Amino acid sequence: MSASEPTTDQLAPLGLPSAIRLQASKLLRAISSAATLEDALRAADRAEGFALGIETVRALNPGDVEELYLVFDRAYQARHSELDAYTPCC
Repeated sequence: MSASEPTTDQLAPLGLPSAIRLQASKLLRAISSAATLEDALRAADRAEGFALGIETVRALNPGDVEELYLVFDRAYQARHSELDAYTPCC
């Protein structure tokens, strides 16, 4: 996922409440627009913490929580690959 791609499309199948969807979208944008690998990891960690909070308070059913974790993880993996491609090896 590049920084120019819409991030909310990944959340559409979850049918999230608007407050959760808004925050999840912000977290996805932070991951996809991270300038460095460190920034991407930090944003992904924040997103994982958010998902853990949602899981802890049982704001979503377990299947949707798992999918939320996966959406954040896929976004991080994609951004990591993009940034890794531009990082000099030596």
